[in-house]
Amino acid sequence: MSKQHRGRNEGSISQRSNGSWRAQVYQSGKRLSKDFHSKNEALTWVRTIQREFDNGYLLKEGSITIEEYLPSWLENRRLSLRAKTAHQYSGLIGNHILPNIGSTKLRDLRLAGIENYYAHLAQLGVGTRTIRIVNNILHSSLDKAVRYGWIISNPTQGATLPRYQHDEMRVLDPTQVIQFLIAAKNSPNYAMYHLAIATGMRLGELLGLKWCDVHFNVGLIHVQRQKQYVPGEGCSLIEPKTKAGRRTIKVGEGVLHILRDHEQSQIMMRNRVGDRWVDMDLVFPNSVGRPGDASNIRVDFNRVLMAAGLHRIRIHDLRHTAASLLLNHKVPVIVVSNILGHSKPSVTLDIYAHVLCDMQGEAASIMDKLVPCIPFSIS
Repeated sequence: MSKQHRGRNEGSISQRSNGSWRAQVYQSGKRLSKDFHSKNEALTWVRTIQREFDNGYLLKEGSITIEEYLPSWLENRRLSLRAKTAHQYSGLIGNHILPNIGSTKLRDLRLAGIENYYAHLAQLGVGTRTIRIVNNILHSSLDKAVRYGWIISNPTQGATLPRYQHDEMRVLDPTQVIQFLIAAKNSPNYAMYHLAIATGMRLGELLGLKWCDVHFNVGLIHVQRQKQYVPGEGCSLIEPKTKAGRRTIKVGEGVLHILRDHEQSQIMMRNRVGDRWVDMDLVFPNSVGRPGDASNIRVDFNRVLMAAGLHRIRIHDLRHTAASLLLNHKVPVIVVSNILGHSKPSVTLDIYAHVLCDMQGEAASIMDKLVPCIPFSIS
């Protein structure tokens, strides 16, 4: 190496035998070094690090590993996370992050390495949504490390992520909806299925719905909570995750009629159960008044589909069925978005773009009528 260059407490730089420049900075006996192609790049880096030292960057703390840092970060973060989200984060950290990059020091993380890690997960067959949540965990935790002064910048900033590719939806058309509801007439969940198709409410929202949320006199349903199950902790009723999820849905007389009949049926069931009934005011409880079980409902749902002679779909596809019916009958996207509880209409457009594309034939016919075909002469 050639002679070292120092200036104005900037640390030190030296030219190596291969022509590159090595920059070094020191803090409390710890050294951080990096190689550059030019002297100016090395000097700029040293000055940047020295400014970070002045702002509280701790070189020693940057040497801790992901494995040492993430569990403590999650424990601190639990206070601001929903229980289910915290459980999900814990699983992803243990199953996907620590086995792959757990031994990496915080200060050694780089954008290129992060992107290679995401590509590796994709090659292993990890889904797009899971990879994006992993990125959320890393981005949030490393953002906090920057604020602590343990690293200079967040290496996940600007990372390229796999694009969402929505699975092809399997929905019921109007004729199939009738087939399904006829087959469901004797099911204890008939009113729930009917409301799911009429409003597009999620299963968790239906299981969290209370009679005090149903306003028969004005035909309104207030979506204010949802049932959430966390493994090891049981179920609870919580507010929807977003402001848009807390919404009011207008329903017609047909839906109100179904709900009135369901209420009378529930009163009779409550009388039969007697003291075993737990009054939680739920519209769709189990046989003793407690929140309904999603697994049992899915078993019944599949039985009804089979009885109706319909193809297999998920119960969540009743929500997609509602959206498709609304859009196919020219209900404005912004109205559909509000009914579904999407954060903005662009989310609805993204998910149901295929439905709108199917309507282009009708749009073409309308434009043919509005824009007349005037013959022109060919000279």
